[in-house]
Amino acid sequence: MKRKFMSGVLLVAIISMLTSCSTLGIGGKQVSVGGKNFTEQYLLSEMTTFLLEKEGFDVKQMNNLGSSVVRKALENEQVDLMWEYTGTALITYMGQDKISDPVKAFDKVKELDKKNEIEWTNMSNVNNTYAIAMKEEKAKKLGIQSISDLAAYINENPGKLSIASDAEFANRPDGIPGVEKTYGFEFDSSQIKQMDIGLTQRALDNGQVDLSVAYETDPTIVKYGLVTLEDDKNFFPPYRAALTMNKEIYEKYPEIEEITAPLAEELNSDIMRELNYKVDIEGNPVSIVAHDWLVENGLLEE
Repeated sequence: MKRKFMSGVLLVAIISMLTSCSTLGIGGKQVSVGGKNFTEQYLLSEMTTFLLEKEGFDVKQMNNLGSSVVRKALENEQVDLMWEYTGTALITYMGQDKISDPVKAFDKVKELDKKNEIEWTNMSNVNNTYAIAMKEEKAKKLGIQSISDLAAYINENPGKLSIASDAEFANRPDGIPGVEKTYGFEFDSSQIKQMDIGLTQRALDNGQVDLSVAYETDPTIVKYGLVTLEDDKNFFPPYRAALTMNKEIYEKYPEIEEITAPLAEELNSDIMRELNYKVDIEGNPVSIVAHDWLVENGLLEE
């Protein structure tokens, strides 16, 4: 009798386990989260996964993909959702002119992507756009807080300041030439030091240059004690991170928009830069950095 009783308990346990697996995995709510091949995207993908798993989703992460590759995967429904940048979509994917107002840019890509059956939602304050950086100490000394301040200084002191830039940004219309035209100044050609984008902040830190091209969420801004100059004429297009989903998943699981909304509400460029710093500079694992930030901000239980 005892042996039969134990078999019954085991059978109930197996049935319970299979039922649980069905609810959370097979036959349950399943989605794939895509991501590009840099730290910020790994973090966004990981945080999204944590939040969705908390609500009973079985999540497959598809990270480390090139921008055009993951975009095509989203269009083909090989990826269900991902965090994309408004500027990337508007300018690169859709071939449109830049829109300086972030809300109008978001509304435009949302409208244009409907024909691709891609839905946009939850635009955040993470803005991975271009910036011009200076050492904080030097910026204070020269009284430069904005690009307009920089323009005024260069016009009064021609040839005094040099800038590190990758070759593409140094020559294309939406790079240095566009900045010069918009703000009414001009670097001497010898003052533009072209190098790999990964070396620009290091060159600034080493005193080889006075300014550098950067990205708003670049962790080396923190590492080297830099400041980014205010783009007070809104030259650089907004690259706001927002959640994109293929239409089928958007309609099948409308709750995803609400589940992921706290990320858009809480994250901004400063926070993202610090999180990138913890991974890229301090060497912490992406999953731990993502988990700890969610817990600290009350979005996930310990």
